[in-house]
Amino acid sequence: MSKTTKNAYLEKLTKDLQMKSVKVGKDLEGSTPPSVFIGRWSYPKVYAGPMMVNEKGDTSIVDSPESWLPEHKTQDEIINYRLNLVRGKQLISIKDLDNPFVEKLQDISLASKSIDSEATFGKIPHGSVLSEDSTPHGPSAVIEKFDIDAVKWDHQLEKSYYDTDLKAAEAVMGLHDKDVPFSNMQKAFSVGAFGIGKSRKLVPTRWSITACDTTLADGLLKSVRNYPIIDSYRVYEYYSLKNKYIIILLPVEWQYEWTEAFIKILGQEEMIFSDYELNGGKKEYSSVGGCYYTAKYAVLDELAREKKQAGLIILREAYNGYVPLGVFNVRENIKFAMQEPYKEFEDLKSCLHYASTQLKIPISKYVKVSTLLNELLHSHQTTLDNFFKKSPKYQ
Repeated sequence: MSKTTKNAYLEKLTKDLQMKSVKVGKDLEGSTPPSVFIGRWSYPKVYAGPMMVNEKGDTSIVDSPESWLPEHKTQDEIINYRLNLVRGKQLISIKDLDNPFVEKLQDISLASKSIDSEATFGKIPHGSVLSEDSTPHGPSAVIEKFDIDAVKWDHQLEKSYYDTDLKAAEAVMGLHDKDVPFSNMQKAFSVGAFGIGKSRKLVPTRWSITACDTTLADGLLKSVRNYPIIDSYRVYEYYSLKNKYIIILLPVEWQYEWTEAFIKILGQEEMIFSDYELNGGKKEYSSVGGCYYTAKYAVLDELAREKKQAGLIILREAYNGYVPLGVFNVRENIKFAMQEPYKEFEDLKSCLHYASTQLKIPISKYVKVSTLLNELLHSHQTTLDNFFKKSPKYQ
């Protein structure tokens, strides 16, 4: 198996995907779901702007990841929603929050429902974007004129916006505690709607997603560390959108490893990527990107509700036909998995033997690229040879 990084592999995966985005002219009348997108390439100046659909009315479904799984939306339906989103953009300094255009973006991000809007672009929007970290979108162009109808703000987001003495992390945790959908708080975070007054700024969409995931995970972990440790091994599982998730909770103090495999998506390849943290947490940005943080948050959210502590191993497999849809795919699938009945086991060996029956790649391959799983097996005085030699079918 090559040493290709996950980013390089996903770039190769998305490069040749032919996606037909919506065709529009230089003038567009429609509505924003509400939705905004803020790029990162020219930071600390960024291309920021609204995302619009070429129809009026309630278009919220195209930018509501939390509703796609409950409504059993297919991968093709989700991609179609997203490729109908037209992105307008202007180059703006991240601190220029008094800019009238940015004020409209804040209106959009704090809105409680879709907003009728009109845009004039400098040229006809074209292209499309696919990314592992943020959801796809359709054509884009520099926006020259932009107007929106009157906006009614979401009450909880509005309170956080006007509290200029409240730190952004505290705002995010508070909104989570009030069950505000993740995508709503993330959009508000990205347009500088939270934080101490003078420190507010625009945050690229990709960074704001990871910032919110990390903030929530760190806040929840502070509580989870104080809870009693579970008394057995648990396996949760879920399949959706060409992905299989196996989530293993261990009866140990918090530690976490994420391992994912991309199987025969481009050809005959089996690419496995992994990253982990011990009880002290993770200092550097994860080599596997935003999915590491969003999965961590989703499981800690359930542990906090249950008032339990555990170690965590996640094994994810992506199969032929998989298309990167953004880290929402991981977050929402794992949230669903954690609501499913789990299977209990007395030891790690029987737990992994069961997991191996649910995966396409032999468990031995996961163990070989793993750090934490390897250490856990050795700490149970089980060498890899002993672990596998009695169970040839798991090789």
